[in-house]
Amino acid sequence: MKKPLLVILTLLLLVSNVFGQKNQMKAFIDYKSYYSPEQGPYIDLQFQFVAYTIKFAPVDSVLQAKIAVSTVVTSQPNGDTVYTNAFALESPRMRDSIVEDFFDNIRIPLQPGNYVAHVSLKDIYGNDKTLDGQIEVNVPDKFTQVSTSDILIAEVASPSSNMESPFQKSGYEILPRISNFYSQAMINLPYYLEVYNTNQIQDSSFGLRQQIVSTQTNQIMPGFSRFTKLKPSPVIPILRNIDISKLPSGSYHLTLEIIDRNSKTIGQAADYFFERINDIEVAENVDEIILDPAFQTSLTDDSLDYYLASLIPIARPAEVKSIMKTLKAKSPDLCRKHIQQFWVQTAGSNASAQWLTYKKNVQLVQKNYGNNFQDGFETDRGRVYLQYGPPNTIIVRETSPSEYPYEIWHYYKIKTFSNKRFVFYNPDLVNNAYRLLHSDMVGEQQNYKWQEMLVKRNNSNTNVDTNSGNNQYGTNSGYYYKQD
Repeated sequence: MKKPLLVILTLLLLVSNVFGQKNQMKAFIDYKSYYSPEQGPYIDLQFQFVAYTIKFAPVDSVLQAKIAVSTVVTSQPNGDTVYTNAFALESPRMRDSIVEDFFDNIRIPLQPGNYVAHVSLKDIYGNDKTLDGQIEVNVPDKFTQVSTSDILIAEVASPSSNMESPFQKSGYEILPRISNFYSQAMINLPYYLEVYNTNQIQDSSFGLRQQIVSTQTNQIMPGFSRFTKLKPSPVIPILRNIDISKLPSGSYHLTLEIIDRNSKTIGQAADYFFERINDIEVAENVDEIILDPAFQTSLTDDSLDYYLASLIPIARPAEVKSIMKTLKAKSPDLCRKHIQQFWVQTAGSNASAQWLTYKKNVQLVQKNYGNNFQDGFETDRGRVYLQYGPPNTIIVRETSPSEYPYEIWHYYKIKTFSNKRFVFYNPDLVNNAYRLLHSDMVGEQQNYKWQEMLVKRNNSNTNVDTNSGNNQYGTNSGYYYKQD
């Protein structure tokens, strides 16, 4: 599967001393690649300006912002300049004090290859410092064959005949959605795609297959697949909408594949990565769930509560509430149905195999991390193992002259994140009860004075001005933490 691109780049990342400056302008940038039979390949460089961070000035009794935009594109690796552009962008006019984010799009012809787009932005009315940022651009060498454009997600799409609009696409004006995060309140995922050169297919028709695939399980999410039969043509625009109101929390790939009548993929699939938060509780009629004997043979009555509770580390908040409710009911039949339904919703037709794999991991963390007070899945190490899988490397230090026992787990890849680490320590020195002390993984506990916590075993004094711990003999945790 195609590795997802970095979907959002905030230009603030390349500007020093602006984090926490309330009035500093913020903007986001992305790009999509396309092909025109008349003009060749090109990209749309997309901008979203965060309105509340920009100065709006009165203009003819309304409010308007003005941004100086400068773009320079250089080729890689030689650094030659292949495109330059500079202009003053005026926002739409706002008729009251409630201002909204606004967008821009720059169409840039580029031959296949690797580039860097250097962008400078300045709030003209706000007199802020110039923001300088850059984004790597890859124009694929595929457009003379059967292929697709990138997937463009629409913030707003409406029919339009205005050919002068920078957002014009095949009779639609499409404002791009640059963020790839979808909250619970967002129930639609509208997308635009162009299919190229299918007239090269030696057949009277072909298919476009739409699927949403979970990054956690690599399984196709049931209910979100679609097949469209199309007639070959040099360029075919596609505008579709997916109802994601029932898509549970998680990270996903939207994939679109060109297939022949034998369901064989032609060319490279288009891919869009996104994150979904949707913790609505799905009401299930438990009486209608039919127990699968093949699934249920792995569960004994005396282990039902244990294995149902073991799902908590990988369950969404709404699912955790439902699990706790089922456990309180003390019904073996209800527990069996709940476990089976959880895996059917998580892994679809592969539910039984996924469950057996997870069950083995639950048994593994029980053996390695369980203690006198907690089952393995209840411990921090067990929860992390079940949630993210086995780490690529583990550094274990059970004895140290000046530090509590600790472990450093290193994951080369978690979802779309690279090089994430977890630090566990055992301040009680007994019971194998290691606790999570620090992690740089998004959503996990972060404690940038974790090295000081480790050396508190022999030193109760804490220096609030340092994050690196005290310089005592044997304190190598910082060195181990930075190892690749």
